[in-house]
Amino acid sequence: MAIRNIRKNDDPCLRAKCRPVENFDARLAELLDDMYDTMKLADGVGLAAPQVGIRRRAVVIDIGEGRIELINPEFLLKEGEQLCVEGCLSFPGQWAQTKRPQHVKVRAQRRDGTSFELDAEGFLAQACCHELEHLDGIVFLDHAVRRLRPEDLESSK
Repeated sequence: MAIRNIRKNDDPCLRAKCRPVENFDARLAELLDDMYDTMKLADGVGLAAPQVGIRRRAVVIDIGEGRIELINPEFLLKEGEQLCVEGCLSFPGQWAQTKRPQHVKVRAQRRDGTSFELDAEGFLAQACCHELEHLDGIVFLDHAVRRLRPEDLESSK
């Protein structure tokens, strides 16, 4: 496994709409493993393929409850609302308050191509929304309720 470079700030890859994954092969498995290792080393909870320069619809998430891989994900349901504090590995040092659904349901594929559904609440729903938006060239700053300063983060602890 290799650690990949995380694309940052105004990198055009972060604004690209990604293409579906079509080949469920060793290259995809290597990409997913590299993304996961890169995310963990950077102390993140999610990483989308365009963040490492790959314009394909693939995401890895781990909010502390185990690894989740979502290939060709799509939302089936978004409901409720929660205010969140978000940052992003592609926008180091930037934080914002966002509104996200409290509950989402996602249909995706595993690395072997089989389909499954993920039902997510709270922080996992937030992570799913954040990462899936990357696949359409949308970043969390695009719909921030307000930008946060370091002192704002301290007061929210």
